[in-house]
Amino acid sequence: MKFPLDTRVLKFGLAASAVAYAVQLFVSGHTGSGVGMVLLAIVIGLTGLRSLRMVMVALRIQQQKMDKARTMLASINPQHLWPKNRGQYWFLKGNLLLESSLSEAEKAFRQALEVGLKRDEEKAAVMLNLAAIQSTKRRTKEAKALLVQAKRFDKKGMLKADIRTIEQAINNPQTVMRRR
Repeated sequence: MKFPLDTRVLKFGLAASAVAYAVQLFVSGHTGSGVGMVLLAIVIGLTGLRSLRMVMVALRIQQQKMDKARTMLASINPQHLWPKNRGQYWFLKGNLLLESSLSEAEKAFRQALEVGLKRDEEKAAVMLNLAAIQSTKRRTKEAKALLVQAKRFDKKGMLKADIRTIEQAINNPQTVMRRR
């Protein structure tokens, strides 16, 4: 039986050994060092749950540094991510593909929905992007259905302005095209 060596296994092993060392420090009377080691174990454990590269890719996209985000995302193997992080991977990949290929972006967004996303805001953003893609392909019924789902997932109202813009694009495609 072959056991795959994954960075997650290494991170959790390192976190477990840090906890064991913290217990030893507490027993020997070094309370301050034990507390520091527990904090270090928590940080290591959290990095095992979340991919730091994914966080950096999201930050690069937010900063509009798309080339750096593409290279960082290309270095990530989605099979080495937790299932919910795989959904975020495909969401980020779809965002990066929106500029170059709408059909590839649509596939990535659909893959993100298929794999699953953690938060409703991410699902709303995926539905909104899919609605925008469908409206450019002149599939208004599907775009409207996706827009309704995006509204349902956007419980905090973070995407209201974007939803309104896509609604206008679906209802009056010539008006939106003239504004550009």
